[in-house]
Amino acid sequence: MDFELWWLIAIPLFFGLGWLAARVDIKELVSESRALPRSYFKGLNFLLTEQPDKAIEAFIEVVKVDSETVELHFALGSLFRRRGETERAIRMHQNLIQRPNLSAEQALNAVFELGQDYLKAGLLDRAEEVFQRLRDGPYASNALQFLLEIFQQEKEWQKAIDIAAQLPRESASLRVKQVAQFHCELAQSAIAQGAHDTALIQLDLASAVNRRCVRAYLMRGDVHASAGRDGQAIEEWKRVEQQDPNYLALAAPRLLASYHRLGDTQVGVGHLRSYLERYPSLDLLDVTFQACLEQDGAEAAYRLVRDELRRNPTLLGLDKLLEAQILVAPAERRTDLELVKNLVHSQTRRLARYRCTQCGFKARQFYWHCPGCGGWETYPPRRSEEFDLTP
Repeated sequence: MDFELWWLIAIPLFFGLGWLAARVDIKELVSESRALPRSYFKGLNFLLTEQPDKAIEAFIEVVKVDSETVELHFALGSLFRRRGETERAIRMHQNLIQRPNLSAEQALNAVFELGQDYLKAGLLDRAEEVFQRLRDGPYASNALQFLLEIFQQEKEWQKAIDIAAQLPRESASLRVKQVAQFHCELAQSAIAQGAHDTALIQLDLASAVNRRCVRAYLMRGDVHASAGRDGQAIEEWKRVEQQDPNYLALAAPRLLASYHRLGDTQVGVGHLRSYLERYPSLDLLDVTFQACLEQDGAEAAYRLVRDELRRNPTLLGLDKLLEAQILVAPAERRTDLELVKNLVHSQTRRLARYRCTQCGFKARQFYWHCPGCGGWETYPPRRSEEFDLTP
């Protein structure tokens, strides 16, 4: 009986203590919120409604009232950087770093933000210096990522390779294509300097990193061809079919040139026709058409394009067919055909571009490194129309 009476007394007591504690917390919260300027809440509202310009103006008012708001300075610096006002962002973060009352964590954060400001402003040497300082510590992984970006912009390919090797294992596995391309860039520089042996070493390293690196096979063939070893060059370019047949359009003119130097042009044209039947491609059609025109004449070239257009109807293919028809048509019909071809050609210009599969950036020429997003091997050598027709 005493036990039950004790519980009857204790339960209301605990409830009362809880209610009192809640009231104290609420009062503190209300007093803290009242202490904040209205501009602070206006700034938050502008951020939530994606109005960064107005948010900056509101937060600047808060800073004028209370200059000790460290977190608000961080927020303002990031907003300045996002809006492209890199000078203001740099000044904001430099002022933060100079504050004597910053904690170690806040100081590191300010340095990290300053490095991003420098990078956004294009001050690569300063950004590199900052991120090199952050390679050891809580920002190490992010610092390495930014250093990799910097070295790519500076075309410091060996440094980029060294940094990629230091990335966390899960990140490094995603960099296989990039590292192989870095070796290819080093090989390209060696070729330009006439150092073919060095180029072959770099290309072997590229293949070791990424066995499916098509560019390494293409460039290895180029090195052999420039040294007069056309047979070896042809063997390298033929391997592209096993690596990725989409890139056969890049190998096709190389193959044809080597076969021509060996006196086997007919064999080369036969290879191209065989590739075209198995791997339809507008670029491959263009190369094969020109080769067939020179080797077998206008009539054979016309039949080639006609048969290909029946298998794979495209506007760019129609443009090529009209070109072939003009070559074989009687003189009195050529004017009309040229008129039609010009009309079709004016509509196919926008379809004849390459397109990045990562960001959608379009260009008239092929790139291994996308100028839009900086992705590697994101430009398949296929025209926009081919992408649009692919299910």
